[in-house]
Amino acid sequence: MKKDQMLPGRRSVMRLGACLGAAATAGLLFTERAPTAAGTEAALPVGGPRAVARRPVKASAYRLQPMAAISPPRFGRAMPPVRRQPILKMAEAGRTMVLTFDDGPDPRYTPDILSTLRKYRVPAMFFVCGEMAADNRDLICEMADDGHVVGNHTWSHPLIPKLPPSRIRDELSRTSEVIEETTGSPPLWYRAPFGAWNKHSFEIGAQLGMEPLAWTLDTRDWTEPGTKTIVRRVLNGAGPGVVVLSHDAGGDRSQSVAALRRYLPELLDAGYRITVPRR
Repeated sequence: MKKDQMLPGRRSVMRLGACLGAAATAGLLFTERAPTAAGTEAALPVGGPRAVARRPVKASAYRLQPMAAISPPRFGRAMPPVRRQPILKMAEAGRTMVLTFDDGPDPRYTPDILSTLRKYRVPAMFFVCGEMAADNRDLICEMADDGHVVGNHTWSHPLIPKLPPSRIRDELSRTSEVIEETTGSPPLWYRAPFGAWNKHSFEIGAQLGMEPLAWTLDTRDWTEPGTKTIVRRVLNGAGPGVVVLSHDAGGDRSQSVAALRRYLPELLDAGYRITVPRR
């Protein structure tokens, strides 16, 4: 992050598998506390748009401190209360993990990642940049057809805190429009480039009907550390609820492609279920 065909029948199986995975993981996001009219705190239901991590995970050194707003109804005005951080991981319920890929789609690397995920029949999340998605709509369609979640990673991968609200809205809304035009559904999740969030980005994201998702485990594959290093980082950092950050664009991602082929079957053999959060 220096910037930070399957047959119809098999596609149906992938869609069914993703739905079953979603049903099994319903309620897996942590709860948060919300102020009541009397000023006290009341627990929100587990899962859904208002879920958030209970125990913050230590951020990578290069990340900025995030803030986040709870999502109101889609396209509505962002209302308090406001998150102090994005969702960082899933609840530690069973041996479930989430694999995420940022910055794509890139026709040089994304097809191989999709092929590997298809081979093992597991879903993942792809946080796409609008300018890449607009030029590679066939890959966006393939992601959706295979049951993956397509999320919003802004249009041009800027450093969000340096932008005025109007630019943040443009970056997010243009990307959401491309995703909706291509898949038929707007994105429900988004991620800030470089993990650099601010209050405006969370409020605008909420107005567009999206929840903010960060990560638990950073493979730092964008530094091109070598396939073995990426594999080791994923396997050593594996655990219930872990959200893995990788990339399928933004540079030479051949190491990321090769690493996925190695660590994914090992995770499955170790009893982990690869799933995606749903709303």
